[in-house]
Amino acid sequence: MNGVLRLELRRSRSLIVWLTVVLVGYGAFLAALYPTLRANAAAIEEYIRIYPKEFMEAFGMTGSLADPGVFFTSYIASWIWPIVVAIACVLLGTRAVAADLDRGFLELPLSTSISRTRYLALTIAHQVIVLGVLSVACVIGVLVVGALVGAGFDVGRFLLVIPVAFTFGAAIMGASTLLAVMTLSRGRAGGIAVGGLILMYLLEVAGRIEPGLNDLRTISLFRYFNTMPVVSEGVVDLVALAVLGLVAASCWVLALVLFRRRDLVA
Repeated sequence: MNGVLRLELRRSRSLIVWLTVVLVGYGAFLAALYPTLRANAAAIEEYIRIYPKEFMEAFGMTGSLADPGVFFTSYIASWIWPIVVAIACVLLGTRAVAADLDRGFLELPLSTSISRTRYLALTIAHQVIVLGVLSVACVIGVLVVGALVGAGFDVGRFLLVIPVAFTFGAAIMGASTLLAVMTLSRGRAGGIAVGGLILMYLLEVAGRIEPGLNDLRTISLFRYFNTMPVVSEGVVDLVALAVLGLVAASCWVLALVLFRRRDLVA
């Protein structure tokens, strides 16, 4: 394994461990509660009916929580996963260029024989590995504890969530990396990335609540991240997967091109 990749993985070790613990622990806790939710589904649905239908639709809580797809989407895919992946993407996507440049560390690897393109490509490979680990952690706690408590989850369908969660995270990571190269500032890049995510989330919610605003959802990454049909029916939206993958790849490639000639003193 290349020295740059080993270094990046070592620097990210604590972050990977703690984010993995959060995802696995949270998923395991909810999976342990699932049999209780399923047994009391009728009472929970009666309570949920007091909320506006549009409000529940906006937060993905359509259908019965006894349905594994509704359960997973409502409590994990629409909640903890976007938060965790945003933390990882903003911290790691802006570190290799913007943060390291600010602290003077970037001069060290670039003073060796390694090219700028290869250096950034290896840090992107590191980002891919981290996202892969976190994407698996997103479902593994649910599956393991679900099996122990007899939840009856379909393992194959839950495993299909991994590439869906990965491409959503990759789109955010790619954008964060590109912003870091463009601004050379972790603060500005992180602020734009987080602000953009919040705006896209609000557009997604607004589009779900008000049909007249539905077209706005097309520019939101959240529009293409829906795990409910994956878990409930075993159906993966390949078009949505391709859109997220294209966003990620385009941002990473553009970051590589720009970084090659970027004036690091500016």
